[in-house]
Amino acid sequence: ACHLNRISCFGEEDAPGLGRIGRLERTIHVRAQADPNDSWTARLIAQGPKRAAQKVGEEGVETALAGAAGDNAELASEAADLIYHLLVLLHARDMVFQDVLDVLARRAEPATMKADGKG
Repeated sequence: ACHLNRISCFGEEDAPGLGRIGRLERTIHVRAQADPNDSWTARLIAQGPKRAAQKVGEEGVETALAGAAGDNAELASEAADLIYHLLVLLHARDMVFQDVLDVLARRAEPATMKADGKG
């Protein structure tokens, strides 16, 4: 993270990992405003969080099956679908991926820091 509280001070081009998640979130945000007849993302969001959650479940199962099958290319493809649908669900619930990262950061804190509130 940089002094601007971003992945990189040098723009997302230099932060391909999580920077791509941010770009995908922005794309989802833009497409959510589109006509549902013209955009799968808009259509999925228009159907509400329950439908987006259902897609996360479906993609999660497909990801698990691909992982068990041992085909890395298929696993990567299904994992990408899962991440996309998770980001759509987060958007539908007015959340962003940073909310998930914040939970992970809190979980990574040593137990003593959590107990006494010091960091």
